Amino acid sequence: MEASVSKLSREDLFSLEKYSEMRPGFRAEIMQHKKNRVLQVGPNVTLHFEDRKTMLYQVQEMLRAEKIFDAAGIQEELDAYNPLIPDGSNWKATMMVEFPDIDERKVGLSRLIGIEDRTYVQVDGFDKVHPISDEDLERDTEDKTSSVHFLRFELTADMVSAVKDGAAIAVGVDHENYTHRVDAVPPAMRDSLAADLATVN
Repeated sequence: MEASVSKLSREDLFSLEKYSEMRPGFRAEIMQHKKNRVLQVGPNVTLHFEDRKTMLYQVQEMLRAEKIFDAAGIQEELDAYNPLIPDGSNWKATMMVEFPDIDERKVGLSRLIGIEDRTYVQVDGFDKVHPISDEDLERDTEDKTSSVHFLRFELTADMVSAVKDGAAIAVGVDHENYTHRVDAVPPAMRDSLAADLATVN
C-alpha cells in the first residue's frame, strides 16, 4: 500500500490568535465536510467517521477551549487525537449511543452492553467487519454500556481495492437488542470513506 495518512504535528496547528481569526470560516468548512461522514444507524446510534480534517478541528477546538499554548499541553492533545486518524487500511469512528430522555437512557444503555462489538461495516461482496473497539480504555461496565465508543474497522487489501473501485458500503448493528442496517451509505459518504484508504499496489 501507499504510505499511510500522516498524523498531525505541532507544525499543522494554528496559534490561538490565528485560529480565533479564521475559526468561523474553518468551522463552516468542517461542518460541511462532516455532513458526508456522519451516519445514523437506527434511532439511537450515530457513527462519526473521523479523518485528519475532523481531528485537526477537534485539536484546535480543545486548545482554544482550554487555552493551551505550551508545547507539552499541545503534544498531549495530539497524542489523544492522532490515534483516531485512519491509517490507510481502516476506518475509525466515534460511536454515539443517544437517548433523548434520561430515564430511557439508563434503561437503553443497560440493554445495549457490548453494542460497540456488534457494530459492523460491510463492503459489497465481502463479509462483515466488526471493529476493534475502545483501544484506549474499557467503556462498558457490568450494568451498562457507555454512550461513547471509539471503533477501528480493519479492511483486507481486497476490500480496500473494491471500495476504491466503487463498491457499495453497508453499515449496521447486529446486537440482540438493537438490529439496524444501512444497506448502502449515500454516494458522497462512500466517496469520502474511500478517500481514507490508501491505494493498493
